[in-house]
Amino acid sequence: MIEIKEVKTRKQKRQFVDLPNKMYKNNPYFVPALRLDEMNLFKPKNVNYEDSEAKFFLAYKDKKVVGRIAAIIQKTYNKKTGEKRVRFSRFDCIDDKEVAKALFDAVENYAREKGMEIVHGPLGFNDLDREALLIEGFNHLSTYEEQYNFPYYQSLIENAGYEKEVDYLEYKIFPIKERDERIDRIANAVMKKHNLHVGTAKNKKEFIEKYKEGLFKVVEEVYSPLYGTVPFTDAVRDQIISQFKLFLNINYMVIFCDENEKVVAFGFAIPSVSKVLQNTRGRILHPKILGIIKAVRKPEVLDLALTGVLPEYRAKGANALILQFMMAQLATKNLKYVETNLNLEDNVLIQNQWKNFPNINHKKRRVFVKKLV
Repeated sequence: MIEIKEVKTRKQKRQFVDLPNKMYKNNPYFVPALRLDEMNLFKPKNVNYEDSEAKFFLAYKDKKVVGRIAAIIQKTYNKKTGEKRVRFSRFDCIDDKEVAKALFDAVENYAREKGMEIVHGPLGFNDLDREALLIEGFNHLSTYEEQYNFPYYQSLIENAGYEKEVDYLEYKIFPIKERDERIDRIANAVMKKHNLHVGTAKNKKEFIEKYKEGLFKVVEEVYSPLYGTVPFTDAVRDQIISQFKLFLNINYMVIFCDENEKVVAFGFAIPSVSKVLQNTRGRILHPKILGIIKAVRKPEVLDLALTGVLPEYRAKGANALILQFMMAQLATKNLKYVETNLNLEDNVLIQNQWKNFPNINHKKRRVFVKKLV
C-alpha cells in the first residue's frame, strides 16, 4: 500500500532531508546538499518564503519512506511570466511508477487547490537552487551546486505525464596548451578603450562587501531573460552569499568596473568540494569538513559558478574579459579542469565561448512540464 503524507513533524522533516543520503549511500557520483540548508527550508521565516510558498510530501510503502517531493509556488516568477505554475523540486523515489505517480498527484492536487494550471521542474526557489534532472552523464561526479539522480527518474517523470520543456548542457573545460594571445589583445583593448579596471580587494570579506550589490545587478540584468530565473530579494541575496561563502577563494573571482566603480562584468569559480562533501553526508559540523579548507585553497577542479557581462559591454567585445579570466584559472598549477554547470541548450553565445578551449559536453539535464488544464 502506498501512502502520501505532507511533511509536518520533526521526524518527517529529517526523513525528507535524509532520504537522498540513504538512497545514494556509496554512490560514487552523488554529492549531498548541506543538511542545515535543507532543514532550514521548514522554517516559516526562511527568506525563500518572501516570494514563494511550498509544501513537502513523503511517500510510504509498507510503512517505509520510499520517495519525496516538494511543490513550490514561485510568485515572482508567475508574475513575471503571467502564468500560473507550480514547481516540483527535490524529487527522489525508488524505481516504482506507482510511488512516483502518487507523489506527482500530490503536487498536482496542491496546484489545483491553489488555482495553478501548469507544473514544471525540477526547479527550486530560484536559479541558484538545485534544478533540472540529469538525463545524460550518470558516470560523472556531481558538482555541489547540482543534484545527481538515478537514470530511471526520467521514465518515472514521463510516466506521470510530463514532457520536455527545456534542456541544459554542462561542459568540462580543459587547459589550453598555449595561451591565446588574440583573446589577450581583445581583452586589453576593451579595458583601455572603455576605461575599465579590475576590482581590488584584500580578502574575501572585503570583496563581498565591496562588490555584492553591483554583481547582483549584473546578474539580474543578464540572467532575467533566461528560463526559470527570478530577481533576488535582499534577504535571498544575503542567504546565497552565506551558503557559498565557505567555498569561495578570492583567487578565482574577478570583477571589472568602469571609471565610476560600476560593475560591468564579472566571473567567479568555486573550488570543487564535491569529494569532501561526499564524506560528510552534508553535515557541516562533520570532522571531515576541515577538508574543505584544503580543497578551497588548492583545488584540482573548479566549478564555474557565474559569469556575466552587461549587454552594452558584451556588444563591445567584453566577453573577451571572461575568456581571459578563464585562461588564467586554467593556468593554475595542478588544476585539471573547470566544470561549467548549467548552460541552456539554446544559449549559443555562452556555448560558443567554450570553443576557445578543449572541452567535452559530458552532462545533459532536463526540466519537464505538464499542463493541468
